[in-house]
Amino acid sequence: MKQTIRYAPSFAEEERMALQGYHFIAGIDESGRGALAGPVVAAAVILPFRLRATWLQQVRDSKLLATHKREYLFRCIKQEAISIGVGIVSHRIIDTDNIVRATQLAMKRAIEQLRPPADSLLIDFLKLPQVPINQKGIVNGDRICFSISCASIIAKVTRDRIMTELDVVYPGYKMGQHKGYCTEEHIASLNKLGPSPIHRRSFQPIKGILSE
Repeated sequence: MKQTIRYAPSFAEEERMALQGYHFIAGIDESGRGALAGPVVAAAVILPFRLRATWLQQVRDSKLLATHKREYLFRCIKQEAISIGVGIVSHRIIDTDNIVRATQLAMKRAIEQLRPPADSLLIDFLKLPQVPINQKGIVNGDRICFSISCASIIAKVTRDRIMTELDVVYPGYKMGQHKGYCTEEHIASLNKLGPSPIHRRSFQPIKGILSE
């Protein structure tokens, strides 16, 4: 039987940065990049060095965690972090600027909220050429880098709560269940009701539905 690898994030990247003289190292990740509706949300998290807490061993990439576990870790991270920033970019900007630029903008906004400001960045996959701070983009960073894993949890929980609120504003699509991602139920509701005001017009299948 093929086993699923359960990555446990470590502080190895943060320790490398600390040895170079950096003090406020922010992990950065996003949520909602692949969704069909709603905003993209990014989070930046600065954690204290030598953090000791019973919940640390439970941290994983947010996509690998059950909802109740994400909510629990969200509260733990908020309590222990030195600083947390959240950046939100709407579906409108996603449609006009494209999803990569919108994601970078959300990350930039999250970084700008950090107090104290970050002096080094660990970013899941991407780099931010428009941000003049030492940085490293890490492939699978949300699975192997602790600060990025924590940022993924903050971003995911924040966005999920937004989508649950939007479910009330735009009923019928069940946004609170699938959070705007491409599921069979979501596609069925799109075919029945057409796109809502928060659907991304530049994404398929919305783009195709509108051109019919």
